[in-house]
Amino acid sequence: MSQSNKRHLITVTNPKSPISESYRSLRTNVDFSSIDESMQVIMVTSAGPGEGKSTTIANLAVTYAQMDRSVVLVDADMRKPTEHHTFGVSNRFGLSSVLSQQASLEDVIQKTNVPNLSVITAGPIPPNPAEMVASRRMTALIGELRNRYDVVLIDTPPLLAVTDAQIVATKSDGVLLVIDYGKVKRDIAIKAKANLDKVGARVLGVVMNNVKRKSSEAYYYYYYGTADSK
Repeated sequence: MSQSNKRHLITVTNPKSPISESYRSLRTNVDFSSIDESMQVIMVTSAGPGEGKSTTIANLAVTYAQMDRSVVLVDADMRKPTEHHTFGVSNRFGLSSVLSQQASLEDVIQKTNVPNLSVITAGPIPPNPAEMVASRRMTALIGELRNRYDVVLIDTPPLLAVTDAQIVATKSDGVLLVIDYGKVKRDIAIKAKANLDKVGARVLGVVMNNVKRKSSEAYYYYYYGTADSK
């Protein structure tokens, strides 16, 4: 399975493109979002499905790795996992395997074709994903990854579908909310952010996906705004 068979990782295939530069800008904004506190464990989610959260987090992971930071991307979307497709790795064992004690952490960390970037896939789809991410074992796993990597990025299910993202948000240093500019209505986006506020999550910003900066620019563009952006 090729690295780009499902998702086009533009930061790998065309690192000098304007879109790749947008991902680097996003990374820079995340880095500068907190001066006094470590921003090591970052969760990326969306309001609903199909808004580009998994593509965003995969490219963000690449831009961190390209800075010579050790990075691990955890696919905690155990309902509809995609990162094993993105990076062309096996999903036979993954996060669900560790949390259910079917495998060790060492068994499920896989290197990607990108230097400095490892991935933990979601693993076999379990019957109880919300309970799994809420478990003490998940907290311990994140703690162990903090010790091993400079940056821990966690992909979760959409906020308005299930409670998984809210649970993981409480275990993360910060959250990025991906919104499809042309797809999601304002009230839905506000409701998604309210779900994060409810659990005291630190929302670093909103990534507006699929925004055309000029009528001639038809590519996806990622814009970083503050959490209070209207």
